[in-house]
Amino acid sequence: MSVAAKYIESGRYKKILLIGADKCSSMIDYTDRSTCIIFGDGAGAVLFEPNDEGLGLQDEYLRSDGAGREFLQVKAGGSMYPMTKEAIDRKENFVFQDGKTVFKNAVFNMADATIKILERNNLTNEDVDWLAAHQANKRIIEATANRIELESSKVMMNIQNYGNTTSATLPLLLADYEQQLKKGDNIIFAAAFGGGFTWGSIYFKWAYNS
Repeated sequence: MSVAAKYIESGRYKKILLIGADKCSSMIDYTDRSTCIIFGDGAGAVLFEPNDEGLGLQDEYLRSDGAGREFLQVKAGGSMYPMTKEAIDRKENFVFQDGKTVFKNAVFNMADATIKILERNNLTNEDVDWLAAHQANKRIIEATANRIELESSKVMMNIQNYGNTTSATLPLLLADYEQQLKKGDNIIFAAAFGGGFTWGSIYFKWAYNS
């Protein structure tokens, strides 16, 4: 979203198609209940265009910390750890996560990023029309909403339908809630916890009525 907005702001590009798609089933060990009951396959696309009304992306707070790489990763398959028979035998081609560590850090950091984006833009929970959080875990989403004292009716949620589709969760949320969004709505996007670790939040003003 940040890159797409910057392309538009540069004036060189008029339409940017932002696509999030992941086939998580190809990296899931279906004997590992710490991951197999969580992830789903999904894809979504969002069109970015210029506007002269001050709508769209307003601010961003994006962070990463490579120290968390051991807690959430697919070890084999890249240039550092090429796929081999031995790697497959060790199940290193599947996603691994230390659930407790990931959960603890995700709860704190997604809520913290959300609070920071609100404070930087002098927003209160009453100014927020929607929280669009990465659909990784219902308890993480609820903890973020509770931290900013946001009523549940303003929290987008569809993880119960699709599971965690990683990069597709936010466009899928927008597709499911599009008919409820109004021009000028303040949306706080929040995400955590990409592979070892990435997180952040974005303050966005919705640009049209459906």
